[in-house]
Amino acid sequence: MKPIALTAFAAFAAACASTASAHIVFTRTEAAPSAGYVGAIRVSHGCEGMPTLSITVTIPAGVDGAKPQPKAGWTVETEREPLAVPTVGEGGQAVTHRVKSITWRGRLPDDQYDEFGISTRLPPGEGPLYFPTVQTCEKGSNRWTEIPAAGRPWNSFPRPAPVINRVAPAPGPAHDMSAMPGMDHAGH
Repeated sequence: MKPIALTAFAAFAAACASTASAHIVFTRTEAAPSAGYVGAIRVSHGCEGMPTLSITVTIPAGVDGAKPQPKAGWTVETEREPLAVPTVGEGGQAVTHRVKSITWRGRLPDDQYDEFGISTRLPPGEGPLYFPTVQTCEKGSNRWTEIPAAGRPWNSFPRPAPVINRVAPAPGPAHDMSAMPGMDHAGH
C-alpha cells in the first residue's frame, strides 16, 4: 500500500474501532439464517466511570434455544416465557418455553472489558436481529436498546441495541472433481 492510502486506511480503522468500542456489541455480527450461533456480547466500559454490576440481554422473538455461557465470579439467570405453539426439541422432547432474557451479575471495573457468551439458534430470513441490552452499574445504567428504522444505520443512535445480521451464505463454486489435483476422472 502507498503511504497515503495506508494512512487513510489506518484513520478509517481507528474511527470504526472507536465507534464500536463505545457501544456494547456482539463479537460475531454476522450469521446464517436458521443456523446455530455462538458469540458473545462485548462490554468495553462501565457507566460514567462506574463499574458494571449486571448485563441483561433480551432475546428477540423467534430466537430459540438461547443458553448463556457461565462466567467465573458472575451469577447467571434466565427468564423464560411460554411458547404460543410448543415445538419439539433435541431428543424429541416437547419445548413449551423459551428464554426471554439472560442476566449476568458480578463486577466489571470501568477500565476493563469482558465478553458474555450466548449460544442459540437463529430464525429463518435475512436481516438484522436486535438484542436490547441493559448495563447496570454501581451508579446509573446504560440502556443499549435503540433499534433503527429500516434503512437507517445501526450506529445512528447513541445507544444502539447489539445486532446480529442474518446473511445467507454466498453460493460457492461448483465442485468440479476433474479440476481437483489428483482427481482426473476423464478416462474412468
